[in-house]
Amino acid sequence: MAAARRWLLDAAGSPVVAERRVVLIEHADRANEQIQNALLKTLEEPTDRHTFILVADEPRGLLSTIRSRCQPLRIGAVPREELAAFLMDARRLPADQADALARIANGLTGTALSYADDGELLSRRRRVQAELISLLERGRADRFGSVRDLLDETARLMPAAAAQVGVQVDEDARTPAAVQRRAATWLVEVWLSLTRDLLVAAVGRADLAPSRELAPELGAVAERIGPAPLVRMAALLEQIHGGLSQSAAPKLALEAAMLAWPMLTGPRDR
Repeated sequence: MAAARRWLLDAAGSPVVAERRVVLIEHADRANEQIQNALLKTLEEPTDRHTFILVADEPRGLLSTIRSRCQPLRIGAVPREELAAFLMDARRLPADQADALARIANGLTGTALSYADDGELLSRRRRVQAELISLLERGRADRFGSVRDLLDETARLMPAAAAQVGVQVDEDARTPAAVQRRAATWLVEVWLSLTRDLLVAAVGRADLAPSRELAPELGAVAERIGPAPLVRMAALLEQIHGGLSQSAAPKLALEAAMLAWPMLTGPRDR
């Protein structure tokens, strides 16, 4: 917290060479409330020689008092072809791999780069989605039992999240709440992506679903579920995602999603 205050004081200083100082703050929505309050004090007394740019994946993660003092600028997804070309150039990926990552990232450059740079995170995504598919035919006890494992294993793979909130992850200690929330958010994003792929497959376009590589039977599974439950599931996951950016308890949020996750009990279950 003290380091953040010192940085903000330095950033608010007068420009050295140019007429204006531009301060770029990435992942502003991931900062805790104390750091955001410190930033608010800087934004409350703007000068004509400073421009603050706050980058946020989820604007609702910012304090309402900060949002009210900012001019929102929403940047859309990058077309898949352009993102694949960028990955081929920036990370020297082969065309098929670049295209697969562009599909998975849904046009988000940062997400695509994180998967390109962290093979374990990409493998984790595939394992999580495969586990979610298997849970479609398993009961509530198995589903609730998987929540803690999914959350803990994902949190251990997210050292960047710990650094962003200024904590250290001790494998022998309880996972910090901020890291747990970030892990749950990532899980919900992966879950939502799978749900959307199942929905695409349910209407007969499994070829457009990036997750089709997980299971050759993706189309058949989606057909058994039907579009309507998947539409409801996607809406719930979006709601949960928004709640996690506020103060929702990560484990309870994932358990709520597990309760709504379709259960296949017969050859066809609509």
